Amino acid sequence: MGRFPGTSLLDRFRDPGAGNARATQRLRGGGPTIGRHTRPFGDWVLHVPQRLRALVRADEIWLVVLAAVLGVFGGLSVAAMSWFTQAMHRVLFALGPAERLSGQVDVAAWRAILMPTAGGLLMGLSAIAVARWWPRRAVDPIEANALYGGRMSLRDSLILVGQTMLSNGSGASVGLEAGYAQIGSALASRIGQAFRVRRNDLRVLVGCGAAAAIAAGFDAPLTGAFYAYELVIGTYSLATLAPVVVSAICGVSLVRMLIPDQYGFDVQVPTAIDPTAYLPILALGMICALGGIAIMRGVTLTEAAFRRSGVPVWARPVIGGIVVGLLALLTPQVLSSGHAALQVGLDAPYAVPQIAMLIVLKAVASAVSIGAGFRGGLFFASLFLGALLGKLFAAFLAMVTATTAVPAVVYAIVGMSALAVAVVGGPLTMAFLALESTGSLPMTVAVLTASVISAITVRRTFGYSFATWRFHLRGEAIRSAVDVGWMRSLTVGRMMRRDVRTVRTDAPLATFRRDFPLGATARVVVVDESGRYAGIVLLAEAHAADCKAETLASLLHHQTDVLLPPMTIKDAVAMFEAAESDALAVLDGRETRRVIGLLTEQHALRRYSEELDRRRRELSGE
Repeated sequence: MGRFPGTSLLDRFRDPGAGNARATQRLRGGGPTIGRHTRPFGDWVLHVPQRLRALVRADEIWLVVLAAVLGVFGGLSVAAMSWFTQAMHRVLFALGPAERLSGQVDVAAWRAILMPTAGGLLMGLSAIAVARWWPRRAVDPIEANALYGGRMSLRDSLILVGQTMLSNGSGASVGLEAGYAQIGSALASRIGQAFRVRRNDLRVLVGCGAAAAIAAGFDAPLTGAFYAYELVIGTYSLATLAPVVVSAICGVSLVRMLIPDQYGFDVQVPTAIDPTAYLPILALGMICALGGIAIMRGVTLTEAAFRRSGVPVWARPVIGGIVVGLLALLTPQVLSSGHAALQVGLDAPYAVPQIAMLIVLKAVASAVSIGAGFRGGLFFASLFLGALLGKLFAAFLAMVTATTAVPAVVYAIVGMSALAVAVVGGPLTMAFLALESTGSLPMTVAVLTASVISAITVRRTFGYSFATWRFHLRGEAIRSAVDVGWMRSLTVGRMMRRDVRTVRTDAPLATFRRDFPLGATARVVVVDESGRYAGIVLLAEAHAADCKAETLASLLHHQTDVLLPPMTIKDAVAMFEAAESDALAVLDGRETRRVIGLLTEQHALRRYSEELDRRRRELSGE
């Protein structure tokens, strides 16, 4: 407990990014730089008393207790968001107390068009206000855990959540699940920073917050827990089992107390599935994977079309709202996330043309909503579209075969899960969602089979989920939430030697041999008359008996192969391989070319191995 001396029972407010050296040193990891703006993830952090901090850091039981508290906060956040958006739906679309927007048979035409359009206008105005007074991009849980050690800004997340509720509440075809995970994880990150937990523990707490939020949103604790493992933490270990599961259970329990009649699935599935049905189930998994790729591409193309159109940023959501409103005139099932529409879609005996029309309309509405600038996710849209795709597949299967081994609802649930895996990721997450929704183990096995096929197909043909695909479009090489942020902090500037002796290019070879006898070192950095880097001379070559050079200028190597302080360990190793050298000079810049250090490949690889071993020990709980 002596490691964290405090000045009083409750430490004063601190801003870790504002110059407090001790706090900044304890909160390892950095934030992204957006233009000229550097993100202070901590904002203002209220640190808890020293004794509580020491308990959480020293005893994993107290970390589990903290995770339970985070589960309560996550459940409260989900309940508040659900209540607020449902209240907006009731007011804006004149719904009854128990009615759901996407489950309506029809909506008044003026409401169907006006409300998404007005919501788009408010979104556009809010985007202008945010760009003017808070020009920062919110970091989502996957990015935070992959790059920044779990550090998130609560203020940025609240802005994103507010925009998500406005988008969903006004009828845009987006879901709340991304907002659930964002606020749950941001609260967890803030509380974890207040307790000054270790980097790996903070990443686990961020996963706990996401687990509680998703579990509460779907009334499915196992689904929430494995969402955290597969998508937010990136790995599963026994050390993380207790906090994540406890947090998910607490989140679900709280929502069940606050919303006893929470909306859920009600489906009847067979008690057994014929083994002959697994071949079409595998085929459906591949079809859903291709459908998920098409949806992700569609969103990207829509965003690009809006950018090329020249329409002002604030006006894009207005146009998107108009398009969604016009589609809602055909069917209100395209509005909002589609919870009620999914239940209707599972039960209703739709004809093939109607199913195909719903798939096209919902996919277009979702792509236009996100591409135009509404905030939200594709989680529930992918479930709805997958269920429709499964029913369409079952209808075509019935046309070409004399008998059907399984009812259409089985293919609907399989399609629902497989398409969600393609878009969101997480095959085990979707398998547990099927298990907790249906209570059927045979159904879960079928879902898991299709989900694995879907995940493999997407990985081999596309390579990304929707979240990681958007990271890729921004230039971030993130494929999962596995912690790679430490690689960015392991820079050339941190690893290099600064005590570097240099000589000038015009130095006589005899003088050089006298000052640097054979065996004194392996290489010497050479600079020109103005002190700028010129190259590297190998001592063995300079002392060779057949060396006829008079000055060092003719013995220079690696004149253009140099390292810069901001380069990461990955960049440095790539440079060593490209230059075919075991040591390179470090310069302060490519223009000034002043030598500030030297880095050897052996030292860089040793530091990399040390950091890998350290992360392995943290992951295993050692």
